[in-house]
Amino acid sequence: EVQLVESGGGLVQPGGSLRLSCAASGFAFSDWTMGWVRQGPEKGLEWVSLVNGGGGTTYYADSVKGRFTISRDNAKNTVYLQMNSLKPEDTAVYYCNLVDSAYGANYWGQGTQVTVSS
Repeated sequence: EVQLVESGGGLVQPGGSLRLSCAASGFAFSDWTMGWVRQGPEKGLEWVSLVNGGGGTTYYADSVKGRFTISRDNAKNTVYLQMNSLKPEDTAVYYCNLVDSAYGANYWGQGTQVTVSS
């Protein structure tokens, strides 16, 4: 079965950085577009970034463009999200997921909490 384990979150000050990791198993990792979705306080779910199976095509939400970088290592079945210049509005639980053809997210791990506060 699909398993997704997110890590790397924490409490950081505005302007700080974090690197999130997602260890994936139970499926053909390189066949799937992977993405990061976050749920902020009272904000619902928001796709933050996507990367296609080969790693050559990416998407970023306007709110994070220029600050976040998504990448993947198919040999390690891992997807990363480098987050720089963090803002309080980035505070959320971050989840990685497989992205289906309708941009659905069908599998969920525990997520990792990112809190940006002074």
